[in-house]
Amino acid sequence: MSTSANPRGTTYNDRRNAATSGAKPRVASSRPATRERPISSGEVQPDDSASNAPQKPNAAHRVNGYSRNTIERQTARIRSQVTTKESLQVRKKSPVKGYALDGNGIDNGRPVSRELDRRSSLVGAQTTAAVPKKGKVNLPPWKPQAALIPPTTAPLAARISFPPLASLLPEQLQPPPLKQLSPNAQEAAILDDLLFVLMGFEGQYIRYADSYDPSVEKDRLAGPTFRILPGLDPSLRDLTISILKMATYYISIEAFVEVQSREEFGAINHALCASIRKLLKDYLVLIAQLENQLITNESFSLHVLHLHTMPTSHMMFQIYTLAQEILKKNALLEEDLDDSLDGLDDVDNILEQLREGGELAPGGMSKTICKGGNVLRLLTDRLSYMSGDPAARTLLQTLLRDASRPYMTMLNEWLHHGGIKDPHAEFLIKEQKSIRREKLEEDFTDEYWEKRYTIRDADVPPQLEAVKDKVLLAGKYLNVVRECGGVDISTAVHDVPKSFDDPRFLDNINSAYAHANSSLLNLLLTTHALPARLQSMKHYFFLDHSDFFTYFLDLSASELKKPFRHVNVSKLQSLLDLVLRQPGSIAAQDPFKEDVKVQMNDVGLTKFLMGVVNVRGIDQDNNDPNDPSSSTVAEKYRTPATATTAASTTEEDNTMTGFESLEFKFSVPFPLSLVISSKTVLRYQILFRYLLSMRHLEGLLVNSWEEHNKVLSWTHRSKNPRLEMWKRRAWTLRSRMLVFVQQFTYYCTAEVIEPNWQRLMARVNGSRQDSSTTPQGPPGGSASSSKVNRTVDELMEDHVDFLDTCLKECMLMNSRLLR
Repeated sequence: MSTSANPRGTTYNDRRNAATSGAKPRVASSRPATRERPISSGEVQPDDSASNAPQKPNAAHRVNGYSRNTIERQTARIRSQVTTKESLQVRKKSPVKGYALDGNGIDNGRPVSRELDRRSSLVGAQTTAAVPKKGKVNLPPWKPQAALIPPTTAPLAARISFPPLASLLPEQLQPPPLKQLSPNAQEAAILDDLLFVLMGFEGQYIRYADSYDPSVEKDRLAGPTFRILPGLDPSLRDLTISILKMATYYISIEAFVEVQSREEFGAINHALCASIRKLLKDYLVLIAQLENQLITNESFSLHVLHLHTMPTSHMMFQIYTLAQEILKKNALLEEDLDDSLDGLDDVDNILEQLREGGELAPGGMSKTICKGGNVLRLLTDRLSYMSGDPAARTLLQTLLRDASRPYMTMLNEWLHHGGIKDPHAEFLIKEQKSIRREKLEEDFTDEYWEKRYTIRDADVPPQLEAVKDKVLLAGKYLNVVRECGGVDISTAVHDVPKSFDDPRFLDNINSAYAHANSSLLNLLLTTHALPARLQSMKHYFFLDHSDFFTYFLDLSASELKKPFRHVNVSKLQSLLDLVLRQPGSIAAQDPFKEDVKVQMNDVGLTKFLMGVVNVRGIDQDNNDPNDPSSSTVAEKYRTPATATTAASTTEEDNTMTGFESLEFKFSVPFPLSLVISSKTVLRYQILFRYLLSMRHLEGLLVNSWEEHNKVLSWTHRSKNPRLEMWKRRAWTLRSRMLVFVQQFTYYCTAEVIEPNWQRLMARVNGSRQDSSTTPQGPPGGSASSSKVNRTVDELMEDHVDFLDTCLKECMLMNSRLLR
């Protein structure tokens, strides 16, 4: 029979040749066989009782001083003892040796035959310890128990308790000391142990250090240290210590994946753990391949194992280092008091959580979590540090690509639909859900536009640092269009980048920004007619073509002469509606006349402007007495009417008439309230009250001129020259005052408001042309359609700049002139 047809005989002869030649025994086939060591002069090597294959003649007739016949007779005498002893060893398998016993005695998959082979090779050293002596009581069998661990929010976390430590094994299950084994047997035992240690289990001779407790989460995250039982050959010890580093990395990374997969750590950490879990699967496949080599390859040694694991050990080291950095950021390894105190500054999030009826988790205010953009920042920084290592760079690029996929999903949803799907607060845009559109009727849009969506500056990934403002504005614009029904959020976005390393990444942001800007501009300027709305406000607040307003003042003069607290606002509103509907008036054709309402302001204009100037700090007086421009020098130019105390100012406010308190309120619907906000309407009202005061003063001076021409005491020429001189001086003063008021009114309207208005409308009309010519490409379009000439924010800034320029040039922002 040939050798290939009889693998059993081949295995037997190989083992016999190894025993007689003193070479290291290896198994040549996949069949479980006995791993033997050379027979020393004081030991007896048992034969394979299960093998009936015929033996081939061997040229060696004596081995270590014993003849072949003598060895066979000794083997026959102890055959029954070996069989009994092997059965005993099988019944008392230790879970530390790879048998994770459950309640039914089922092992975890370690081959029983390899355990028997290794024990058979050591039978000479175990004969005395294994056979119980007469007169000694047999100890009960060791029965370790397994239990279920309480579940966590990590879906793939282990639920079975950790096996008992090898140091807790009964004495009868302890392996023989390493110093009693030959170097070949030591290498065989260490190889067997390393395969289990590399998978996270203790071996017979390689065990956890006494300071390590696998049931403590912090110890598992830091990774265990191992100790090798004494007696190992120094050359084998050095190689073993080098390989054991990879076992430390693996156990730490496995614990990191379980912890970071919990719900509170966010989708980015979950994606990173999923990517690491794929690498760990490849790692376990490598261990299985190494075990197959150990079984089938006779030349496999500890040195070969070390060479095979070096690239994987480098990969595991990179993942281990990254995991340790993230764990330190999460304060799971070391407490970082500075970072923990930062959580107290986020008062808005705490109040938001309390408004929504949520509860603050214990320790939630003092514990920070590294998630979202911070994780991507760590990966990016480490990728830049390791750019000179090709293997590390490839690994970190893979991790960054996989971890950024959920972030890119949120980014594309924000850029192309204007929505935020961020259950773990990881995205760079933060939404204040308490600020809703329904509140715009009370305070339209300053808070809605400025505070509803803000940037988390500390959580911005490096890839988005340069374009974070565009990202914010693109989503805000599209969110407004979506609120008005202009975006179909049910349509899925296709052909968009899925990770940060996609070459279309920046083009996607620019094109989405251009598309959102043009959509909102078209909505404001065309659909909601923003230029016509601004023209209407000019008629009412700047008294442009104000024939209707003159008629209104004539009808309501009797009511406006009263103190402002006694003015009937409803009557004034009725008179205004009557005037606005008067045929032939320019306001009769105004489609927005229903939005104008009358109201009374209980604060005087001068007092209000002084409060605004003092808060803003514009044109603050210099109190230096040596400065000629200081307030001490300007004090002498104050009139007695303006140099009043706080009590007199309050008294003046209480004596204001309806002319001094009258102002218009203009209702603006959403989304025009983004441009015509409450702050801009306040500026309109200040200019209106200022123009109204001059119009009222002009009317008083005109009435004075009429009185001078009608009253006999003024028209009769007196014979007293001093009286005539006084009357002439009064007429001159009245005439000069009238000319000054008329000229100043002309200056404010014709030389300040009108030129600035024309420039504003030119920019608004230019924005309209830009919105009509900008191509409305699909989301994720090319960079050719991403050029933006005018933006909505620039339009808002132009509107506010126009009003601020008018206030400044009308000298309403100078505190010295207001005094």
